[in-house]
This record gives sequence, C-alpha cells and structure tokens, in this order.
Amino acid sequence: MLDPATVFGMLFGSDCFEDYVGKLALSSLVSVDMAEEGQQPDVDNVKYRMKALQKEREEKLVETLKVRLQPYVEGRKQVFVDWANAEARRLSDASFGEAMLHTIGYIYTRQAAKKLGKNIFLVGVPFLAEWVRDKGHFIKSQVIAASGAVNLMQMQEGLKQKFESGTAEEEALSTYLLENKDAMISSLWKINVADIELTLLHVCHAVLRDSTVPKHILNVRAKALKKLGTIFQGAKECYRRENSLRKDSGERVDTPQGNTANSSTT
Repeated sequence: MLDPATVFGMLFGSDCFEDYVGKLALSSLVSVDMAEEGQQPDVDNVKYRMKALQKEREEKLVETLKVRLQPYVEGRKQVFVDWANAEARRLSDASFGEAMLHTIGYIYTRQAAKKLGKNIFLVGVPFLAEWVRDKGHFIKSQVIAASGAVNLMQMQEGLKQKFESGTAEEEALSTYLLENKDAMISSLWKINVADIELTLLHVCHAVLRDSTVPKHILNVRAKALKKLGTIFQGAKECYRRENSLRKDSGERVDTPQGNTANSSTT
C-alpha cells in the first residue's frame, strides 16, 4: 500500500512545496490514523499527535522562511529577485503548481502588507483595511473548506450505500471512483487550501514578529516577503508566467479542477 503522504504528494505536488507548506495536515492525519490501525481509535491521542506535528511543521517553516528572506534583508535584492523568479518557474511545473504558488503568494503578500500598513498608521486606514480583508478571506476559506468536507462525506455515504446494498463489486466501485474523481480531488484541494493558509498565517506572524531582531529588520523582512509573494502569484507583468492564475487587471484563470483561486492583485 502506498504511504498517504506519497499519494498526496503525487496529487498536489506537496513534495516540491514541502519547504513552503510542510506536510499537509490531511496527509499527517491519515498517517497517524494508519499507525493505530487495528486498535480502538483514541481521539485524544490523535489530537495530541496532530498538534505536536503541526507545531514541528510551523517551527521548521519559520526558520526556512527566515533564511530565504535573508539575502533581501542584507541588501542583495537583485539576487533575491532572480532566485525567487527561478524558484517560481521551477515550482510551477509541479502538480497544482500554479495553484499552490498563488495560494502561498497571496498569504505572503497580504501578511506583509498588513505588517507594513500597521507600521505606517498604527490604527489608521491601511492597517484596518488589511485587517478586514484578512479576516474576510480567512472566513471565506473556512467556508469553502467546510463545503469540501461535506462533499467528501457525501461521496463516502455513496460508497457506504453500495457496500450495504451488496453491489460493491470491484468494477462498480472503480466506476464510481472514476466518475467522482474530479469532485474528490476538488474537495481535497479546498480542505488543503484552508490548512495551508492557516499554517502560513502562523508562520508569517512568527517571522514578522520575531522579538530577537530589531524592528527595522522586521520591516525589511516584510518588504522581502511581499516581493516573494508578488513573484509567486505571478500577477504583475514583469513576473508573469505562462500559466499564472491572475493578471494585474484582475482577470482570474480557473485551476485544473475548475476552482478559481482566491486572490487579490498586489
């Protein structure tokens, strides 16, 4: 049997993006659940292990992101931009590459803009605008993730009915899974987006609120993070890739599964 992490890696290119998003929570959950196969599920133990894995995931991503932003912080801005462009082109070739880049880039730019807006006017319009925008996007992502979970439960119920009716022959099951393949992947993607966004939200907060460095360095980090996010989104003409999901004009392109990526121009 294939390891669940391998399956998720093939579906969503998460292996290529592991340094940016870590191991996806759904993949970790399935792995933890399989480790207890044959035993009575211990919900508290699963929660504890998932919380520990998420903490480890975020801490690793924080340190990795700091290192990636460092060339810009040191004033080597062109080196940073050249690397970011090359990295975006490399990652765009992965499964769900552009969708993943767009999701990561959106969080990077929004959190950086929120930090920079707060520095300009502590409780003024720029900061409040980013705060409201951030909250609205997060709520929308959670609603979309919930709809994805509901769709998966409905498909699971369909499989259950086939088993209970005695019609769950291998050919019938294969046909059912094939017919619902796109809907299943779409639902999984919706859930993964919410997981990625929440994880990166915590990561960006840690990077931009680091108490071990001076405030002026945090400001430069925010600028570097915004630049990286802008390049990853590929919306601006100078950073645009052939399959970029959004243009400066606000035009959006559907993802491979027919979902339109959540975003805004930067």
